[in-house]
Amino acid sequence: MTVRPLRVPDLPDAPIELRESPRATRLTLRVDAARDVIRVVVPRGVPEAEIVRFVTRHADWVRARLAAMPPRLPFADGAVVPVLGRDHVIRHEADRRGGTRRAEGEIRVGGRPEFLARRVRDHLAAEARREVAVRSRDKAALLGARVAAVTVRDTRSRWGSCAANGRLSYSWRLILSPEWVLDYVVAHEVAHLREMNHSRRFWRLVEELVPDIDAPRAWLKAHGALLLRYG
Repeated sequence: MTVRPLRVPDLPDAPIELRESPRATRLTLRVDAARDVIRVVVPRGVPEAEIVRFVTRHADWVRARLAAMPPRLPFADGAVVPVLGRDHVIRHEADRRGGTRRAEGEIRVGGRPEFLARRVRDHLAAEARREVAVRSRDKAALLGARVAAVTVRDTRSRWGSCAANGRLSYSWRLILSPEWVLDYVVAHEVAHLREMNHSRRFWRLVEELVPDIDAPRAWLKAHGALLLRYG
């Protein structure tokens, strides 16, 4: 995939990134909330003048999306971070030994202050890995399916994925969502172990694993961009 900045005269200050993809069949606009960028995905061979006209037609949408983007929420001493639906305050304890620890509504971090953000991120990613691994295998057992492996990444376009070989992958940022939202995403990916589609049978499997699918889907649609702003 070819990636480069795109300048649009009607949007001189907007951060726009052009992504030429061999898999794309039409021009699309997307928001990369993790990087404050509007992405234009285009098929190969589309002239730049046509791309600029396409973005110009959607200039109001671009401005509105950039204006609506939540503020960044850095991991810093005193910052509040939600973990499975409960707010935690980051506390820097320079002389702390034994690594980062979550207790009594706090995330306690030792070491030098310039490494605090990375240590908080690593801690949350490890917590996410434990949560989704246990839940994935428990739910797979209910369906008589097998999980080959579970990984977490910092994905931007999807919260989870399931490969045909049984490998499941999740965004570590799900640990920042309420527990019932994380649980739904796990159920969604585990159901793909049996049905690699979004058929009625697939959704019936998801509903066997979680009591509600509408509320967590609505929550992710409303608040998903905020999860990408942490750290």
